[in-house]
Amino acid sequence: MRDNPIHTFFQVLGGNIPDQLSLGGFRWFEVVLYWVLLIGSLAVAYTNWRLDPTQRTGTHLSIYAMRLVSAGMWYLGTLWKLPLPISAGFTYWLGNTVKYSSFQVHASIMQVFLNHIALVQPLVFLLETALAISLMLGIAVRLAGIVGVLFTLNLLIGLYNDPTEWPWTYVGIICAHGMFAVAQAGRSLGIDNLLAKRLIPGLPYDGAVARAMSLAT
Repeated sequence: MRDNPIHTFFQVLGGNIPDQLSLGGFRWFEVVLYWVLLIGSLAVAYTNWRLDPTQRTGTHLSIYAMRLVSAGMWYLGTLWKLPLPISAGFTYWLGNTVKYSSFQVHASIMQVFLNHIALVQPLVFLLETALAISLMLGIAVRLAGIVGVLFTLNLLIGLYNDPTEWPWTYVGIICAHGMFAVAQAGRSLGIDNLLAKRLIPGLPYDGAVARAMSLAT
């Protein structure tokens, strides 16, 4: 039977894709996490739509949709970083960045990471989870976009000579996240817009923390 993106999406919502099933009972934590983020994302988008008339445009809706889809990519990527601290899938692909890297110095660095995979894999899992949360909720998206670019650039360099990979896939991901950063995509129906326009009451909008958030959003 041929699959399709719509069916796969509903399979993800029910915890029924292979990467989720392989986690056993822990898959329900991942399913609940995605549901919480999805509902939260829709609630944030609705709040923006209700409070800020300038958000009610096709442009903002389109940017929001692209953000949501990209967040799904990072969420699915976290699944094969489990179980912690070492999974067969992550070990295989990290090994490939050593084998197929474009530059020997990069391969040497990846070998160090591979030698310490029990430390590296949990950090990568947390990073990809943070990217998924950032893009879904639209918070600190400028920072997330920059991190996404650098993270994917490492994959482009590391898997450039892998005969089973198409390097332009990574170029596309880099461009998308670069545009998220440049266009401040979190200000399209995201928390970043609520912060930028001071629409969340009770928050300190002055001081060092506020300035840091302004840079991140």
